[in-house]
Amino acid sequence: MILFLLFTGLVAYLFHELYWKRRNLPPGPIPLPLMGNMLGLVMEKPGYECFRRWTKKYGDIYTFWLGTTPYVMIGTYDKIKETFIRDGDTYKDKYPQPFSEKFRGGSYGIVETNGHLWSTHRRFTLTNFRDFGLGKDLMQQKILIEVEEAFRKFDEHLGEEQDVPAVVNNAVASVINQIVFGYRFDGEKQEEFEKLRDLMEYQEKAFTTFKVHVQVFAPKIGQWLPGKSLDDLLGEWKANFHTFFNTQIENHRQKIDFDSEENLDYAEAYLKEQRKQEAAGEFELFSNQQLMNTCLDLWFAGLSTTNTTLNWIICYIMNSPGVQEKMKEELDRVVGGDRLVAMSDKNELPYMNAVINESQRCANIVPINLFHATTKDTVINGYPIKKGTGVIAQISTVMLDEKTFPDPYKFNPDRFIDEDGKLKKVEELCPFSIGKRQCLGEGLARMELFLFISNMFNRYKVSPSSAGPPSIDKTDKVGVFPRKFNAILTKRH
Repeated sequence: MILFLLFTGLVAYLFHELYWKRRNLPPGPIPLPLMGNMLGLVMEKPGYECFRRWTKKYGDIYTFWLGTTPYVMIGTYDKIKETFIRDGDTYKDKYPQPFSEKFRGGSYGIVETNGHLWSTHRRFTLTNFRDFGLGKDLMQQKILIEVEEAFRKFDEHLGEEQDVPAVVNNAVASVINQIVFGYRFDGEKQEEFEKLRDLMEYQEKAFTTFKVHVQVFAPKIGQWLPGKSLDDLLGEWKANFHTFFNTQIENHRQKIDFDSEENLDYAEAYLKEQRKQEAAGEFELFSNQQLMNTCLDLWFAGLSTTNTTLNWIICYIMNSPGVQEKMKEELDRVVGGDRLVAMSDKNELPYMNAVINESQRCANIVPINLFHATTKDTVINGYPIKKGTGVIAQISTVMLDEKTFPDPYKFNPDRFIDEDGKLKKVEELCPFSIGKRQCLGEGLARMELFLFISNMFNRYKVSPSSAGPPSIDKTDKVGVFPRKFNAILTKRH
């Protein structure tokens, strides 16, 4: 009798897991109990490979399970456009993640929030970025200061093997820190950057273990695996990050001239707005915790993703014979060697832009895109989808679609050049995502990518070290992280 009951219970459980809970969702890979389809994401490296395979097998839209949570995956550009652009309000919310709220101390920041808090701070941030010169000559000047500082460091070791990624990383960090906290990482501030770099690298070292991947989305299974728990790792990381940002914020508070209408940086603008809100009786919308988490979002977007992309652009160029020569021919013809490349040169450098575009496509640094949630009941591809269901615009699959990008794993900048030698616009190139949650730092990132890469390769010939070109093999990790390598730089002019 007991065996019969156990058997019946097992059959009922499997019926629920394998059929009943999936019956109204788009078909997709069969989820394992408690783990869902996580093994595909963890075992196939980089992580986007499983999504390419499933898109081919199940079509444009399918269901992917992270633990016990289903996400409707949208894997082609036409369908992403149909949902996230034409019906953007339905998909503008972020699906809440418990591990993220643990790290942030609640629902804070811009990336992880919804509703009035999200829209208010996204609008406030974009407005202040424009005031600080985003898209204008002022921002270009700030970036070019870091370009010249990077050149100074490179010139100290011309003809020698040197750590190119470290110099680039420092320069990118100084750009975002100028915007957020108003100063560069140089001189006595250099040690501060070293600590922050270690914190950023801690993410790669600590949060990429099999145990952590499982524990994030299937905590009941993950807690039994060997190794440091997610809670322990988050606790260490959180304490260090919060200490840095809270110290910066309090230092700003002490120095600000609250009577001045001019803002020197984002933190100052925020603290002044906070005082205005508090004077009007509002104490929660612009809180200290929200400021700290917003600074964290800006730092991750402004440093981590931009630095990773620049790193991979250099790697692809060094691994592609003939590309540097074509870049140099164009740069010599348009710019020459007696000045810095500026944004005003951008339209006259189609091949340079094509190299950057193709590098972003091939680097594909976001294996799984932002977790959205539907704001109301809706229909996707004929399937009724309830309010609050997770939906993901899987841009990594789009940028490797053979229909748009034949031979997608081949690095080929010429795919972005038309028959007249002009830069070709390809909508499917969407590294900053699309829709209402599109990366708010896209304008800054595009400017940095162009100014850093065009100036670097206009000034230097970049040759491999004795170890050879940096590896562009991504099969060692689920995520896509910066490569560590040395290179030999020699002046071109």
